Amino acid sequence: MSKIVGIGACVFDTLYTMPTYPIEDTKMRALSSKNAGGGPVATGLVAASKLGASASYIGVLSDDSGGKYLKADFEKYGVDTSLVCVESGYRSFASVLWLCADTATRTCVFDKGNLPALVLNAEQRSAVREADILMVDGNEMEAALEAARIARASGTKVLYDCGGLYADVEKLLALTDIMIPSEEFALAHTGCSDAESAARALYARYSPDFVVITQGKRGGILFDGKGVTAYPIFPANVVDSNGSGDVFHGAFAAGLVRGFDPSKCCHFASAVSALKCMGVGARESVPSFDTAVRFMKENGYEL
Repeated sequence: MSKIVGIGACVFDTLYTMPTYPIEDTKMRALSSKNAGGGPVATGLVAASKLGASASYIGVLSDDSGGKYLKADFEKYGVDTSLVCVESGYRSFASVLWLCADTATRTCVFDKGNLPALVLNAEQRSAVREADILMVDGNEMEAALEAARIARASGTKVLYDCGGLYADVEKLLALTDIMIPSEEFALAHTGCSDAESAARALYARYSPDFVVITQGKRGGILFDGKGVTAYPIFPANVVDSNGSGDVFHGAFAAGLVRGFDPSKCCHFASAVSALKCMGVGARESVPSFDTAVRFMKENGYEL
């Protein structure tokens, strides 16, 4: 069984690289376009796999063109799909992304499709029990909650990529061991005005092992119940920032199963995310473990 399993969104992305954002009700020629797999947990699992960790996706995919692409994309990057349920006659979760060249930003429009909710079977529950880490992102909430309860009972650590203020999010936060929210989520959920206060509030309210707040271009902070430490970003010529947070979470999980402490995981994940941003495509641009280590050393950090 895989050391890392994940339950969450898996999205069929279409990416358009644009010279700038278009004016409403006009036409613009894209610089390039491509299809790619996306989704927080799904992309995180790919990142973990490319960095050398065994990873499995637990979820439901359609047999439409998007679903077939997503299953094959997992397999291309070494993510186990034996725990995927394929359903006929449904529309895949899909999105269109504009990657703006002059601002290095992205805009996303998505359609969640109409796939049935994931209902865990015996094999999927067993995979959660036997894993080291369960990754969740707030999608497939009922299945994620059941899996998180199973994880708690079996010693599997729950890593929550907190990015959306979904219904019942507080129930999943209460079952989380490794809490990694975006700064936007942390401030909105706690009502705090700064990241450090939000990290302390989340730790006090939900008692995870630690809280890592990601702050985009400013790096982020780690709070372990004793003190707050900052971690930096690594230098990057950004061409595609889409999925950088998803990659950060997957790299963090890969670091944990290698035995890295939380601070080292923060630096490692930050470096992997920076390298990913220098190529187009959230998954294909994830580096190998050796490339990430070499990049870190070149920038003054020894693992």
